[in-house]
Amino acid sequence: MAEAFQAALTDRYTTLTQLLRERLMAFVQAAFTGMAAYRDADAAAFTAQVLPVVLGAQSQMGALTDAYLTAMVADMLGTPVPAAGVVLPEALRGTPPQEVYGRPFVTVRAAIGAGADLPAAIAQGQVRLRSITETDMQLARTQSARQSMSRGGVRFYRRRMTGTGGCALCTIASTQRYRVADLMPIHPGCHCRPEPLPGNRDPGQVIDEQLLKDAHDAIARDLGESDRGGRAPDYRDVIITREHGELGPLLAVRRQNFTGPGDIPQTA
Repeated sequence: MAEAFQAALTDRYTTLTQLLRERLMAFVQAAFTGMAAYRDADAAAFTAQVLPVVLGAQSQMGALTDAYLTAMVADMLGTPVPAAGVVLPEALRGTPPQEVYGRPFVTVRAAIGAGADLPAAIAQGQVRLRSITETDMQLARTQSARQSMSRGGVRFYRRRMTGTGGCALCTIASTQRYRVADLMPIHPGCHCRPEPLPGNRDPGQVIDEQLLKDAHDAIARDLGESDRGGRAPDYRDVIITREHGELGPLLAVRRQNFTGPGDIPQTA
């Protein structure tokens, strides 16, 4: 009975959050492509138009996540636990949202400066806007989840992929347990949801051996690396967590690196 109830909760939460995300994405994209021009004044008009809706959607994501996780924890414990609400900062990244949502306009102007025509430049701006909006919605989810699970006394959780588009990063990461005290690492386009693990005993780092083996078998086929146990290369040699200055912990492939001041070509 508990499994059926939790599955129903999860399905409803997934449906509602996907719909919320899709509606927000359609709204911001329509507002962006409907701009008459892409200068600083237009960026200011755009952010004034969309930010109330964006911030409202982030708040709704927080409320849905809190209600979902509170109900899950209550069912696991067999004790009613009322949802107490979560508090999300307006600047999820620590950067004013007016600045963040003005960045697609910078992308458009940079593309034009590099020789792109206006439709192509706008398309590049759309891609950046989509990444910003999706990432902020995921940050709203993860920050709300940490508050909600901490309040419910949960110590450990796992990440569950939603839909059919889970990437390799999320697939391997979903086989691991995480501590509630640590914010769930994300990556651009990530739609994973946190799911509390019952009990307070540490289940160990790997909680889905078969999926991890299957993932490494796929890596072995692509990279030509394997062993008899099916556990090489170790997941920590494939996926790591890097700290992003705005977004917090990000999932990354070990060979990937963020650029920094040292990557800027020096001129005489």
